Parts: sequence; structure tokens; C-alpha cells
Amino acid sequence: MTFEGGCYCGKIRYVAQGEPRLKAQCLCRECQYISGGAPNMFMLMPPEGFRYVSGTPKAFARSDLDQPVTREFCDACGTHIATRRPGLNAVILKVGTLDDPGLFGAPQMAIYAVDRQPFHVIPESLPTYERLPPR
Repeated sequence: MTFEGGCYCGKIRYVAQGEPRLKAQCLCRECQYISGGAPNMFMLMPPEGFRYVSGTPKAFARSDLDQPVTREFCDACGTHIATRRPGLNAVILKVGTLDDPGLFGAPQMAIYAVDRQPFHVIPESLPTYERLPPR
């Protein structure tokens, strides 16, 4: 499968090829900051199939954490495009940046429900984890 997308202003564009390893929604507090308060919908994509085809994202990692994630975003419009987590061989691609977000389908699980807000909706049938699912 090939997914194409980019930021709101069009400065950054990417191509992500391969099958998503996971489709999920994250309710962690950090994702709430990035999304404006909502759960963050994402897909884990194979890193060898992901590349930026125009523009270069700005990267941010918190300096106060032992193993922070690196968030990649457009420095012009602020769109959060991807996250890289140490030890995870995947690109965490943000569904809202897809040219056709409908290709996402539906999440397979909800993670970090420990940080869920009263206004967050998780479908009853969706497997939900307080943090990450067991490996």
C-alpha cells in the first residue's frame, strides 16, 4: 500500500509505503497537547518505506526525559507529521496528515487510556489499554 500526505500549508510532503503494522488511537497526555485535546490517530509504518519527498520537518525531543520520542512537524504551519520512538522500528505516522484520511479505516486499539479525558469517546468494542498492550 502507498500512503501520501503532508502538512497543512503544503511545505512538507511524504510517501509511506507498506502495510501498517498497527492502527490505533493514543489518549496519552502528550498526544492531547499535539492534537488540541483529542485522541491522536496513528499508524505504525515500516521505516524503510517512509520518506519525505519535499521539505524537511523540524524535530523536537524533550530534554528532561530519559528516552524521549522525537516529534517531526512543519516549522511553518505546525502540523505534527510523525513521531520516532527509541527502540521502535516503525514510523508513527499521524492519520490527519494523509491526503485521504479515510484510508485509515478504524483503529485496532486505544492506548494510554489512563490519561483519557471525560470528553474522549472510545468505542465499546475497541480493545483498550491503560498504557501499552502486553508484548
